[in-house]
Amino acid sequence: MSKRALMIIALVAALGLAAGAALFWRIEAPTTGSHTQADVGGPFELVNQDGQTVDQSILEGRWSIVFFGFTYCPDICPATLQSVSAAQAQLGPRADELQTVFISVDPERDTPEQLKTYLSLDAFPDGVIGLTGSPEQIEQVAKSYYVFYRKSGEGPDYTVDHSTAAYLMDPKGRFNRVLAYGIAPDEMARLIREAMAGG
Repeated sequence: MSKRALMIIALVAALGLAAGAALFWRIEAPTTGSHTQADVGGPFELVNQDGQTVDQSILEGRWSIVFFGFTYCPDICPATLQSVSAAQAQLGPRADELQTVFISVDPERDTPEQLKTYLSLDAFPDGVIGLTGSPEQIEQVAKSYYVFYRKSGEGPDYTVDHSTAAYLMDPKGRFNRVLAYGIAPDEMARLIREAMAGG
């Protein structure tokens, strides 16, 4: 292979890595810049676990952790919800200022009734709001949060690959920062306290 061809391949690879890094930074990096606040989140209309139609106004008046998952998730979703519950318990008097919003990326199976049963588990945050909707509604809200999801497998036991980060939204419904998957509850609580102190 010629030296010129090798240089072209190296250049293309470098550009690909740069583009991938930029996309990762945009989606995953904790930031509070105003441009990012405007980019993440937006209007939606979904149905909660009580069968009531709700919109983005449920994010107003309290801090919110918004997380996308599904009730048949074997690991990431229950682990995240348990971590949020443990972190909230460390907030002391300010725990009441925080709510958790769980948006399903599996509207085919996650009916309001299914969400209500799943989210009532003792290990999960008290009062967590479960949201579902039509495939089109879920696609819209997922795009507004830059969330990836894709059905994997066939038959009733299929799974859903999806983004793992949670989003901390301020009491005006604006994006504040990403809460990365796998961080310890005490670190999550620290980040939430930091956000509350600045907000």
